[in-house]
Amino acid sequence: MEENPAPRRPHHQLKTRQMALLMAIDESRNLHQAALATHMSQPAASKMLKDMEDLFGVALFERLPRGMRPTVYGETLTRHVRMALDNLAQGQSAITALQAGLSGQVNLGVILTPSMTLVPQAIAATKAEAPHLSIGVEVGTSDVLVDGLKRGRLDFLIARIPAQEEDQNLVYQDLSEETECAVVRLGHPLLQHSALTLQDLSSKCWILSPRGSILRHQFDMLFRRHGLVAPINVIETTAMSVIKALLQQTDFLHLMPLEVARYYAASGELSILPVELPCNMDSYGLIMRSDHVLTPGANLLLKAIRKVASSMYGGLAPCGASG
Repeated sequence: MEENPAPRRPHHQLKTRQMALLMAIDESRNLHQAALATHMSQPAASKMLKDMEDLFGVALFERLPRGMRPTVYGETLTRHVRMALDNLAQGQSAITALQAGLSGQVNLGVILTPSMTLVPQAIAATKAEAPHLSIGVEVGTSDVLVDGLKRGRLDFLIARIPAQEEDQNLVYQDLSEETECAVVRLGHPLLQHSALTLQDLSSKCWILSPRGSILRHQFDMLFRRHGLVAPINVIETTAMSVIKALLQQTDFLHLMPLEVARYYAASGELSILPVELPCNMDSYGLIMRSDHVLTPGANLLLKAIRKVASSMYGGLAPCGASG
């Protein structure tokens, strides 16, 4: 029994003009109108279509008494040609943006810790290269930011993917873990102690995130694991302006990401208590949508963030790592 011959493979790729004619025929279903739309004579369009059909070895359109209709091969080819032309248009737009000095708008969502350390450095580097690029920064919790990303309000995030999030289009790349510490005002009495323990801190007044938050739960469990009652003299707020004012005017304590605390300590605004608090949050990282193409400006900012993060945190996890 004779074997079926292997399918013919084209030795040449379609040219842009051929792709344009293919799309014009698919849209008008009429060779004369397609020829007019692509600025060629009907005989030239007819010959070009025949050349494409010879190239693939199949009929791309059925010739009807009044018009044309794509075959299954024609439908398949036009679908892929349409995607190729769309990608080409995006590439042309990207080059235009580069020639214009990378203007436009980029909207970044970020949680608190990297908003005070990583992001400012990345923005400064980006603006030095693209001064006409407008950069918007939204600081918030991961769940709110992820919702903004999914709605198209934000281009990409530096955040955590919420545990209940099921969107498979979210791509995550790890950046850093978040370690917590206790901060107080300069000159706080507890700074005189060299061997503080959790028991020393359990009766103090703390400024904490509200009950129900992940950080608050981990903080309370830290004391319980050591057989202590979690602090009950608590002020609940996440407003940094209120937190800083309370810390500077009282002897209250506050639980803060170590990375942020070092920033305030370096500027002389707050002091870090010399006590170990094994209370860590899940790592955070870059979050993007796999079905969203970033603009050249957004890619430039993303590149700067990765570069700064690499110098601050060390090597990055491979893109797409789960967080």
